[in-house]
Order: sequence, then structure tokens, then C-alpha cells
Amino acid sequence: MKDLYKALGVKRDASQSDIKSAYRKLAKKLHPDANPGNDKVADQFKEVSAAYNILGDEKLRGRYDRGEIDEHGQERYAQGFGGGAGAQGAGGGGKYYQSSGGFAGADDLFSEIFGNFRRGGQRSRATKGRDRTFAIDVTFKEAAIGGKRRLTLGEGGKTLDVKIPAGITDGKQIRLKGQGEPGISGGPAGDILINVSVKSDALFERDGKNILLELPISLPEAVLGAKVEVPTVEGVVNLKIPAGSNTGSTLRLKGKGIGAKDSSDRGDQLVKLKVVLPEKPDEELETFISNWSRDHQYDARSKFGRK
Repeated sequence: MKDLYKALGVKRDASQSDIKSAYRKLAKKLHPDANPGNDKVADQFKEVSAAYNILGDEKLRGRYDRGEIDEHGQERYAQGFGGGAGAQGAGGGGKYYQSSGGFAGADDLFSEIFGNFRRGGQRSRATKGRDRTFAIDVTFKEAAIGGKRRLTLGEGGKTLDVKIPAGITDGKQIRLKGQGEPGISGGPAGDILINVSVKSDALFERDGKNILLELPISLPEAVLGAKVEVPTVEGVVNLKIPAGSNTGSTLRLKGKGIGAKDSSDRGDQLVKLKVVLPEKPDEELETFISNWSRDHQYDARSKFGRK
């Protein structure tokens, strides 16, 4: 995380006047008009301008100092999408703070500082606008088969529909081209960058393009076979359990894994069976097994081999 005070080269207790003076000095040194063709310096200029847009505004500076917003001006505990799916699980999604009223932001200051470049006949260098970063949590299901979310921006209630790609993994980033800050001197707009966190699921695990599920079955279902309901990321389906199934046996649901619903290379769901006995002891079952086992001995650990 970048420190905005370090970006401007001032101490945390600097006055507003000192902050403004530091920005003016750096802006004159780093502005693209004064450094044509130097992309590294252009990036530095955008960083100090972004820092001044927060620290130069007393209200936003106070919020930054208290840890309520980050170096991008985003609410630390309310980032994300509408419907309560923010990075910290809070609602109101995608907040991004602009300067408060009455504050002369970086755009205003460098227009004032660099007017003489334009009057002197030099052409201002077009510079791409600053990117804006958001964060969202998505469910296992959304990550598996894709979905759509509505992103609400901080200003004016503007919204954007964002497609969640099927198969996206935790930590990946979605880029919305040209939806960020406006460009400088006719340059292209920046992008919106959405950092994606995939929530774990109580039932499903991911293995490449496949989804893994452990399915408990009863003793009668294992011995006699049965047709049972099985959860998938698209809903419940029926699955035939073959007679004589064992714990560890794995059945396959074709095309129920990772990927878009209509995708030809979508993965499968692998259902691993787990035979579960009754929770409470059953005397009748114990008596039956005791009598049955006298004439039906078998070695359940034969695969271990013998010493």
C-alpha cells in the first residue's frame, strides 16, 4: 500500500499549505509537458496528483489518516458491489470518493501552473487517465459458471453491469477498459480494475475444471443401490447409486463442472461416496451383522499387504 505523504515528500503533520506547496513543486518537475516522451515520469506525475487529490482536501485527508479510506479514496470497509458483496461483506458497493466541495484539486492546480506551457506554443502531451480499483467477493457458483453483477460508482449513482467470467479463480482481476479517470490533454481514460476473491463453499471443491463433492449415503443405499438427489452448482440432479457401492467409490456427472453452461469443454462433477451408519446404535442391525459375519468373513484391509 502506498503512503500518500511519502508520495508528496511531506510529513504526516504537514500543514495544508505545505502540502499544496509540495504538490506545486512536484507537478512542475514531473508534468508531461515538461517531460515529453517519458512514461516513467508521467506515472509519477499521476501518483502525486492522486495523492494531492486526497491530502489537499482536509475532509478526505482526515478520513485517510483515520484509516476510513485507502490511498485510492475508497472506503476500506465498504468496497465492492451492490447487494452486500463487498470485500469485507458490507453493502453499498463500489464506493470511490471524490474531492469535497470548495477544494481546488490537482486538475485545477496543474491547469493554473501549466497554462504558460500552452500559451508558449508547446503542445500538451496526451496522458492516460488514472485507473480505479474495486474489490468484490463472488460465490463458488458464480466463479464456476459465471454471472453478472452491477457495479455502483461513487459519483451520481452511475452503474455498470460487469460480467463474471466462468471459471475465474481467486485473486484474478477483471479490467473494464476506459471506465476509469478521464485522460489528460485528450489522452484515453483509465480503466476500472476489479480484484476478485472467490468464497469457499461448504459442499464443493475445485480441481481444475472439475468440481469435487463428497456424498453421504446410507448402508441400505450402498448395499442395495438407489437413486438419490445430488446438489450441483446449477441445482439438484438425480444420481443412480450402483448396488454394492463402497466408501471412496467415485461417480461422474458429465458437464456439471467448471465452465459456462453452454460450453463444450466444461468440466465434470466428481461425486465421491461415503457410507454412513446410523448415528445411534441399532441393536437389530448389530445382531444381524453379528450373525451374518460368522459365515461371511472378508479382509477389508487386504490392500495393505502382509509383513
